This record gives sequence, C-alpha cells and structure tokens, in this order.
Amino acid sequence: MIKKTLLSITIFMISFVAHALEMPEIFSDNMMLQQNTEAKIWGWASPGSVVEVTVSWNNQKIYRTANANGRWDVEVKTPKASYDLQSVVIKECEAKGKKVIDSKTINNVLIGEVWFCSGQSNMEMPLGGFWNCPVEGANEVIAQAGRYKKSIRVVTIDKHGTAEPQDRVKGQWQICEPKNAGGFSACGYFFAQTLTDLLDVPVGIISCAWGGSCVEGWLPKEILETYPDGLVPFSDFDYMQKMVMYNGMLHPLAGYTVKGFLWNQGESNIGRENEYADRFKTMVNLWRKMWNQPGDKLPIYTVELPPYWYDDVNGQNGPKFRDVQHKIAHELANSGCVCTSDLIYDYEPMQIHGTKKKEIGQRLAYMAAVRDYGVEGIAAEAPEFEYMTECDASNDDNTVIAGSKVQSPDMKGQVSKIYQLYFTNAQDGFDRMTDIEGFEAQDENGNWYPAVVWSSSAWQNVERVGCFLKLACPQAKEVKAIRYCYKNFVKGSLHNMRGLPVVPFTTEK
Repeated sequence: MIKKTLLSITIFMISFVAHALEMPEIFSDNMMLQQNTEAKIWGWASPGSVVEVTVSWNNQKIYRTANANGRWDVEVKTPKASYDLQSVVIKECEAKGKKVIDSKTINNVLIGEVWFCSGQSNMEMPLGGFWNCPVEGANEVIAQAGRYKKSIRVVTIDKHGTAEPQDRVKGQWQICEPKNAGGFSACGYFFAQTLTDLLDVPVGIISCAWGGSCVEGWLPKEILETYPDGLVPFSDFDYMQKMVMYNGMLHPLAGYTVKGFLWNQGESNIGRENEYADRFKTMVNLWRKMWNQPGDKLPIYTVELPPYWYDDVNGQNGPKFRDVQHKIAHELANSGCVCTSDLIYDYEPMQIHGTKKKEIGQRLAYMAAVRDYGVEGIAAEAPEFEYMTECDASNDDNTVIAGSKVQSPDMKGQVSKIYQLYFTNAQDGFDRMTDIEGFEAQDENGNWYPAVVWSSSAWQNVERVGCFLKLACPQAKEVKAIRYCYKNFVKGSLHNMRGLPVVPFTTEK
C-alpha cells in the first residue's frame, strides 16, 4: 500500500513538472506582435528552471530563470512589419543547455501594429450586432472578411470580473475570416481595416471591453479607495461594480506590447462628468505605467459620447459630458477624441448602440495614421469652435466665396449685430453655405432660440488658420451665448470639406 502511494506521488510530481510550462492564452497561435520594438512575452515554469525562447525571424535565443513563483519574462526584438508568418518556441529546461522538461510552439505569428481596445458596449459591440442592434453593412463586411485573412488578427477577451487582481484571462487570437468576423469588435475591426489599408502592414486588435462598465471598473482598489465614494458600486449589476474589470480582464494583459489604446466609454458615467475627467486621466496615466513602454506616453484615442435620449432628448447631460471628453483630449498628452454627432439616424433616440460603427473606426484610424504614423494628405481633426466676434449687420450684404456671391439672409431692420464664429480645422470652409441647422442663440433672459447661420470665407478677416460662420438671431435682441448641437440627441449636419463634423459646443459659462 505504501509503495503504491509513493508511486502515485512520484507519478503526480513527474506529471506536474512535465506540464509546468504555461503561457497566458493571449500568447496563442495566430497572435500579432508589435513591430520594431522589444515585445514582451511571459509565462510560468517550475521555480528555478531555465526558460529558452527562440524566435523564427532571427533565430535569437533568450534565456531566463523562473523566479520563486515560477514567473518568467522576456523581451524579444521584433523586426519591421511584414506578412511573413513567424513562430516562437518556448522551452523549459533543467538548466541552460540541459535536458528539456517541456516545450511549446506558437505558430502563425504576424509582426505588425497592435492596438488595445477597451470601454463598454459600443466598443464590445460585435460586427454581428447585439439583439435588435445591428451594425450597418455588417453582412457584406463579414462576407468579405477573408480579404484580410493575411493582415488582420483579433483577440476578444472574456468578460471576467473579480475582487482580486488575476494573472490569467481567457482570449485567443483569431484569423480574420467570415466564420470569426461576426464576433469581432465592430469599432476595432473598422479601425484595423482602415489602418492596414493605409499603412499596408498587418494590424492586430485586442478587444477588452464590457458593456455597461464605468471608468471606475477599470481602476484598481488602491486608487478607488482615495475617492469619496470608494468602492461603493453604482448598482447591483456586475458591470457597474468598481475595479472588477481591472482585476479580471486588464491586469492579466498589462504589458502586452501595443502601439496604443482606443477607448469607447462614458454612458455609465453620464451626469458625473466633473469627476470623470480626473478619473479618466488617472486611468490613462496608470495604464501607461503598467504597460511600461518608452516614455509612458502611449497614445489613447477616445470616442465622443453618442447622441441618445439619456434623461430627455433636449437635456444637457450628454453635451456636458462630451465637453469634458474634448477638454481631456486637449489636456492629456498624446490623446484625442473623435466626434460622432452626425453618426445617427432620426429613429435612434432610444438606441444607445448606434448602427454606424464603420465611420467611428475610420475616424480613429485617421487620427492614429496622422499622429502616430506620419501619414500625410488626410484630415483627422474635426472642426472646433475657437472664438466669436461681433460685426455691424448693415455692412453684411453679401460674401464672396470661391468667386461666387452668396447672398446672406435679409436681416436688415431685424438685427443690429451679426456674429462671426471662428473654427479650427476648417481651412477650406464647410460642406454647405446655407440651411445650416443646430445653432441656437440665448437672449438676455436665458431663453434659447434657433439661429440663422450662413457660411463665409472672407479670408482677409480671419485672424488664425481656419474659417468662420456668420450667425444672427432676430428673436434674441441681445445675444448672451451661442451653442451648437448642445442636446442629448440631435444630429450634427455641418462638416468641414473632408466630412469631419463640427464638434458640439456652447459659449454659455
């Protein structure tokens, strides 16, 4: 009996040692590694054993000794991006050059550009859509996904919330083909599709998002405990718990070498925009340190809060939150926010998951292409209001645009002042000269009225690079403030010449 017991223990120990080499699921077949960098790879082995990592592109061998907890980490120098398939071989040895205990081979590896996509449901939303929430053009996009079989890879991280930081989470890389594409993040996929077309390099997307999650869900306990509301959840729903996404989904991936972050979130923090600004910036700075890449300044590009009913279509919670998002983009280094005010249909006020995901992914990709890859010739920044001046209405009979006279609205005898609104990122003017809707003027009593707006390009009067609009409001004798698309749900119809929408704003303090 004793002999049998000892034999069983011996067999168990041999089995344990023989299978001690483990890797996080994200280091799987079909994975994408960031080009031209020191890509991080890690795993676990028997404490004290030597791990040998060999990469196919240069046959470099790297050795590390597993620490007391069995953890080992290496950095492999990656070449420039290409469509050539590579492999990574990991061996656990008794000592350097000694007996191999176990080995693993990661096949079908690509070297390219890797982006980390996170947030809540509008980032999680797959190409196949949610229940009663379609993605526009999805069937055609999925049917043609095989065209990107050699250039796009996606890993979707399982939604897993925990009270303590984890080292592992499920999620393996997948090849881009119709049978898989329906499950890919739509926003992430369209970003990858646009970027690979622009750069002619493979692009990988790590989709790590959970619908309904608040920004606090992606922060650790030690930071949350410094806030007045601490760890108190916003509701009983799992996705509204604090720190659980950080612990269960983000922490296991921290350090996987990427080019930057994409973030689509905010709906669950609406109404708390002031505290959101601080917490979001804290989150970004933390993530940059966790990824520990040069300068701790990985870019992060966010998506403007979508038009939606929220508490009332004419309410102000949505636009106030959008204001904060764009303010953050100006204050936080290497960050930007793409405007989405035009990406809705009239029937969508109660639809938080808008169908137009392609344009969002494209705009994110344009921003990354211009800012991070130096691509020239494309527009990436939306027009933003900068300042306003007054002029005498009697002197504004008409304006010459591209050699043609455009008669301004007949305001004589109705208003004494016309306002010129100056915008950045509209050097060539706007996409229309009349029928510009969405602008309102506030009178001295605080009432808002629709304003009449028309386009102008009298460049000799422009003090900075950009263009201006002219505005008048007969109903407001003394205009105290002006705003544009400043409601929860209103469609922006004004763009610059490259189709990027004017960012909603208000001059009211």
